[in-house]
Amino acid sequence: MDDRIVVDPNICSGKPTVRGTRIRVTNILGMVAGGYTIAGIIDAYPGLTTHDVTAALEYASQVIDEAKVIPRA
Repeated sequence: MDDRIVVDPNICSGKPTVRGTRIRVTNILGMVAGGYTIAGIIDAYPGLTTHDVTAALEYASQVIDEAKVIPRA
């Protein structure tokens, strides 16, 4: 995951983003959920690299593994 994913209160209200962009991890997750491939995400966001996208997915995986998950009613 390197240091590609940053959380800065001055960028996107502190939501995790890809370093040097305003592209949030949640945007990438939403695209994956919508059926996009890594290549498709990079086509949509030409400034991203494969490493950026995989870092976002790894970050999300780590966060969900650490967080207390509250079931939906």
